[in-house]
Amino acid sequence: MAPPLASRYTLSIDALPTPRLNLATATALACAAVGLALRVYVAFHDDGIFWPDEIYQSLEPAHRLAFGYGLVPWEFIEGARNWALPGLLGGWLWLLAHLGLGHPAQYLGATRLLFIGLAGVGAYGTYRLALSAGAQAQAAALAAGASLLQVLGLYFSHRAMSENASAAAAVLGLALTLAPQAPRRTLWLGASCLGLAVLLRLQCAVFAAGALAVLAARKERVAALHVSGVLGLWAFFFGLLDRLTWHDAPGARFGGWFHSAVKYLEFNLTQDGAARWGTSPWDFYLSRLWQTMPAAIAVLAVLLALAAPRARGLFAVALAFFALHSWTGHKEIRFLVPLVPVAFALAAVGLDALAAERARLALRLALVGACAFSAARFPQLTFGALGAYLDRPNASAWDDFGPVNRLLLAAHQREDLCGLRVDVHPAWMGGSTYLHRDAPLYPPGSPPQTGFFNYAIVHQGSGLPPLAHEGDLELVQVRADCVTDPGYSWRLP
Repeated sequence: MAPPLASRYTLSIDALPTPRLNLATATALACAAVGLALRVYVAFHDDGIFWPDEIYQSLEPAHRLAFGYGLVPWEFIEGARNWALPGLLGGWLWLLAHLGLGHPAQYLGATRLLFIGLAGVGAYGTYRLALSAGAQAQAAALAAGASLLQVLGLYFSHRAMSENASAAAAVLGLALTLAPQAPRRTLWLGASCLGLAVLLRLQCAVFAAGALAVLAARKERVAALHVSGVLGLWAFFFGLLDRLTWHDAPGARFGGWFHSAVKYLEFNLTQDGAARWGTSPWDFYLSRLWQTMPAAIAVLAVLLALAAPRARGLFAVALAFFALHSWTGHKEIRFLVPLVPVAFALAAVGLDALAAERARLALRLALVGACAFSAARFPQLTFGALGAYLDRPNASAWDDFGPVNRLLLAAHQREDLCGLRVDVHPAWMGGSTYLHRDAPLYPPGSPPQTGFFNYAIVHQGSGLPPLAHEGDLELVQVRADCVTDPGYSWRLP
């Protein structure tokens, strides 16, 4: 008698291989615990900004959606980004405010913890993907735990960036769709994860296309049909979201359907617009990864080479993602964040590749040791190692522009604040997300004689008594009240 339909197509966690609690498993759990603890520590000791996108492509439009005001970058005027990530974060901020966590320090902390939680989900996805690719449970757990120690994760995981938001969905999607003999519901769930990853970050389409290619290469036609059908539904939702939000954007065609994707591709490929922020040679990622965490990269290179013949399809997908990003002119190390969990899943396959027990043990110790060494050196991370801001390569990558953001939090406490000048370019501070006051924000050089602002964040030596100070910046009061500015624009300069 055939089993009931529900039992045949229900994804059961109990059916997953689980590593026995031995030294390897305990080591994996310890790595995960330490990695997550370090992330929490970093999240509450770093108010800096790596790149304006982590504010103005996510938090600031989310704040404007939740609370009605915020600075607007050009992408959210011309429609070069979709509203998936800001929309989800806007709902999150609204919920936090209604739960009594409406102070910016509170909802910012909760949001950082949310993204750290996504990093934990990504590590679980690494474990699942490693199993799908043929790794043993202990090797999969060890690689997943080690992945939480590498310094790029420590640096980026608390930041509200599309790379972080999409990484967990992408690795889970690959794990579920590529699982051997996956039932329908598993395929549907995996394809939905991949669709969500693409919605959050367009470049994750490489993973979605790669999953279909692997299924086709395996001649799993039924599975490929299920996955392509679900991905088609997510593509429809992508287009519909753009239709609802960008139908009246400048230059919108076809009623706004897929406007953000078309605009983004035109800007980056046809117009080569990203080149204004610099271009790098093809080996940028290899050199930056090596400089950032050389020991971990050396071990990963060996493990990926061992994994390649045993997980050809997944290796080809990862290689395609890396090669396409290396081909584009404008490169940033953060663009590889979605690839990291996939690389560690492949590393788990490599851990089991050698027949000799001592060799496998040596590889496991090397992986954990190299990632632990990477974590131990995290305070020494510089912008030069990350390949950013080459005019100050020896500057610490931590808490960059953190002082101005903490002074924005201090300005939030001034009940009579009606306008604020910030002597830092608006792109490099936390905007209304940190200030959380419906008050205009003015750039450096705005004359106080206009009366449009009554507080300012200035460099030391202004002659006004500081109300708060951070580094060489001070919060000062320049007048008692404000004059209404009828010509103020919320557009980010």
